[in-house]
Amino acid sequence: MSARAEDSRGLEYLESLPRRWVTLYLPLLCFLFVLLFPFYWMAMTSFKPDAELMSREANPFWIHHPTFAHFEKLLFHTSYPEWMWNTIVVSVVSTFASLAASVFAAYAIERLRFRGAKGTGMAIFLAYLVPPSILFIPLAAVVFQIGIFDTRWALILTYPTFLIPFCTWLLMGYFRTIPYELEECALIDGATRWQILTKIILPLAVPGLISAGIFAFTLSWNEFIYALTFVSSSEVKTVPVGVVTELVEGDVYHWGALMAGALLGSLPVAILYSFFVEYYVSGMTGAVKE
Repeated sequence: MSARAEDSRGLEYLESLPRRWVTLYLPLLCFLFVLLFPFYWMAMTSFKPDAELMSREANPFWIHHPTFAHFEKLLFHTSYPEWMWNTIVVSVVSTFASLAASVFAAYAIERLRFRGAKGTGMAIFLAYLVPPSILFIPLAAVVFQIGIFDTRWALILTYPTFLIPFCTWLLMGYFRTIPYELEECALIDGATRWQILTKIILPLAVPGLISAGIFAFTLSWNEFIYALTFVSSSEVKTVPVGVVTELVEGDVYHWGALMAGALLGSLPVAILYSFFVEYYVSGMTGAVKE
């Protein structure tokens, strides 16, 4: 039996509506429920007044008297706008710096074909597997010695330690899918390596660059350990650290403001994914293709 006949026979199994519900719709609905329910609960909590949050008689899954008091407290009575700005600056600068370094590293490993290139690529990827909880101790000593503790530069210079390895590995896989014959033709015509990189490789690798950029931006945006260790002043904190440390007073949790901060902090990443989701999937597909 041919492969096409086997595929058509397999698709016939989904023609029945009960089979589609059991094998496709119900698992998909369960997955969506598990994935989206935390965001629903976060949104409900951020708009609920404190009386409903503490009441046992109120419906926990719905809001009877919505309020913006938690958002007002978050935006006008805390340093949340400064935390958001710090997070944006650190994430954007770290992402672009890591992408620049990763492009050069991935291109050199994949195209220049020097001795030990494969081993170097594998070593770079293995560096990504080192847990940040191990690296932040020696990095803390370096941050103190060069005098950038409690500044944005402490985060901007340490975030690439876990961003560059994965971005390099991702771009190596994507550069591998670009035909080498294009570069050979350009070399014959007298193009330099820099011209090949900027005028041929990078335009063709836009999906891979966007995929690596989204990944790096997301990691930078959500990073917690380094931001907690290298920053102590409230005006320099990022959103993940500021929300947890400033809105929890001993055993008192300001749940409404906490959920409002988490909701506002998740919106930029969600908007970014919604704009570039097609490039992200294309870049990830090209990266894992052999």
